[in-house]
Amino acid sequence: MEITKDILEKAKYWTSENFDKDTRETVSELLQNNPREILESFHKDLDFGTGGMRGIMSIGTNRVNEYTLGLATQGLSNYLKKHYPNSTDIKVAIAHDSRNNSRKFSETVANVLSANGIKVYLFEGLRPTPELSYAVRKLNCQSGIVLTASHNPKEYNGYKVYWNDGGQLVPPHDQGVISEVRNTDLSQVKFEGNANLITLIGEELDQQYIDDLKKLSLSDSGKEDLKIVFTSLHGTAITVLPKGLEAFGFTNFMDVAEQSEPNGNFPTVKSPNPEEAAALKMAVDLAEKENADLVIGTDPDADRVGIAVRSENGKMVLLNGNQTASLLIEYILRKNREKGLLSGNEFIAETVVTTDLLEKIANKFGVKTKKCLTGFKWIAEIIRELEGKERFLVGGEESYGYLIGDFVRDKDAIASALILAEIAAEAKANNTSLLKELKRIHCEYGHYQEHLVSLTKKGIEGSKEIEAMMDGLRNNTPKSLANESVEWVLDYAKGLATNLLTGDSVSIDLPKTNMVQVTTLNGTKFTARPSGTEPKIKFYISVCNSCNESNYLESKELLNQKIETIKSEMKI
Repeated sequence: MEITKDILEKAKYWTSENFDKDTRETVSELLQNNPREILESFHKDLDFGTGGMRGIMSIGTNRVNEYTLGLATQGLSNYLKKHYPNSTDIKVAIAHDSRNNSRKFSETVANVLSANGIKVYLFEGLRPTPELSYAVRKLNCQSGIVLTASHNPKEYNGYKVYWNDGGQLVPPHDQGVISEVRNTDLSQVKFEGNANLITLIGEELDQQYIDDLKKLSLSDSGKEDLKIVFTSLHGTAITVLPKGLEAFGFTNFMDVAEQSEPNGNFPTVKSPNPEEAAALKMAVDLAEKENADLVIGTDPDADRVGIAVRSENGKMVLLNGNQTASLLIEYILRKNREKGLLSGNEFIAETVVTTDLLEKIANKFGVKTKKCLTGFKWIAEIIRELEGKERFLVGGEESYGYLIGDFVRDKDAIASALILAEIAAEAKANNTSLLKELKRIHCEYGHYQEHLVSLTKKGIEGSKEIEAMMDGLRNNTPKSLANESVEWVLDYAKGLATNLLTGDSVSIDLPKTNMVQVTTLNGTKFTARPSGTEPKIKFYISVCNSCNESNYLESKELLNQKIETIKSEMKI
């Protein structure tokens, strides 16, 4: 890709008096000496993806900075005023994580909103993303914003926007906001805030959130006997999770001291992502040393949670997102049934790349399963659409995100961590363990095993590589996977599912997105999807068996072999 006249003009505009001195000088220097960086920084504008607007912190229209955030916020302000033309009291809640510049960015956003006559509730310090969703609902706001890039590397930051239900923006509001942003010039952004319209919020709302979290508890068994190690990975969970553990009745827990201080450089990890084993190594090592029962690790904005549990040989074992979701959902449904709380009008929710085991579990309890695209905003949309008609119990996705109850409308690592600790405590009190419970679930409902391959492809060239991979899969769809005949090919970009065995095609009743999924007669599933928040392409593999206690290890080995065969066949 070459620098076009439009890109050059866009960059030169950033040397005008509409920008601060440092920005003007930096762009001028890049124009003279670094055309590659000009191309990367100005070839497009940041878009809203599955996790909002996210990018590298730097100068340019394709970067996260005070100007791109100011534009986004002016666009949001314009949209809110058009959508609520008769309201004199539009309110927006704002939170931020521990990333570099997050506080400054949150104050910039608050200033733009207040300069537009919008009342702002700004958290006094860093807070978990789910608490922002909670605040939107609790304070009757029309919108909410959190400054975060979730688990991305330290160079990133981001901007997630929420609607009045506490869920992230979905159509038509996302496109409505983007349209306003695209029709706004930087010279129109009102950066001079109105302090009278900005209210700081903090501990009082924390306590209300914790009080509502306590209502999720379904058991008091064994909590004092469970030994927990947790790490916030230099993020926001440290502000709420210890108080939540105490409120739930856990008394024997400790944090990883070296990772408890919020720090946007994430100095002790390569990546602050609990999906990666390396991120939880310090917590696992401490658990081994202290003979703890459970490790809990949350990402910087505390919407994802990873856990490690003690195995029969005494070593800590990490669970993946699908395994954790299966434990969580089976426990919640089982406890609701025991307490007589299932009426047949309940549902769970999961994404189309999450294990089908969740649906198998729900079916046995007479609970419906709703499926949606990746991105928790779609689960929130389902909850909103069915509010007052059907009762949402729990939702999950393979990427370590879970939601329990509906007073928050985004994945909630705080609530999930507390309930997972509760499951572990009850298991220990009953002389079993989470691994034994997982084995029981596999033997009862089906032995499912999943694997994720994630390839990073940065920059413009990386985007082209990802596009070529997706085109290759569409043009050369496999007819079999691991000697199993492919039955269905689902092209979510076309909104079409085709049966290769019959030639029939049916529409996919979901919004269109760039994803291809292949399923076999035996239930094997292969999915390819470019990430909406990172420069990555992700390949999801799911395989399944039936098993019993006597052949469980053999079944696991066979499933692992099948996964390796599929990886080889698909050249990933």
